[in-house]
Amino acid sequence: MNNVEGMLLGRYRPEELHDIFSFLSAEEMGVLFAYLEFREWQQGEIVLKSGDPGDFMGFLVEGKLAVKMEAIFPGKFILVAMLERGSLVGEVSVVEGGCRHATVVATKNSHLLILSQKKLELLLEQVPALGLKIFRRIIYVLGHRLGEASVRLARLL
Repeated sequence: MNNVEGMLLGRYRPEELHDIFSFLSAEEMGVLFAYLEFREWQQGEIVLKSGDPGDFMGFLVEGKLAVKMEAIFPGKFILVAMLERGSLVGEVSVVEGGCRHATVVATKNSHLLILSQKKLELLLEQVPALGLKIFRRIIYVLGHRLGEASVRLARLL
């Protein structure tokens, strides 16, 4: 295998992504990579927009993203979270099959590995054990975020 073949989508070597996909074996990472697409956003660009269809989720490989939700005052937003390398984004609506719940903006040039809703469904059909691991990761991340939100809410009350 030459250098280009050993790179994910011509950008990253699998060992450079091990921390992001630590919940998978090397073999499982290789299988998953066939379902992923590389995309990048420049600083200030909208990655996801509240209300848009949830047709993909992403693994943040490089950069930083701000998650914002519209406040009760039109045109005003509340910063909900800052996402860094290794974070999942867009996972809720891609699983629900609904619309986005928040707007996500790149605060730095950002690279994401995208798993489209169609590819996720295909993965679940073709490699159900790997699909289950992806869902377990999503549940883990959501549980962690819910715990953090609960702590913040408790401090306000």
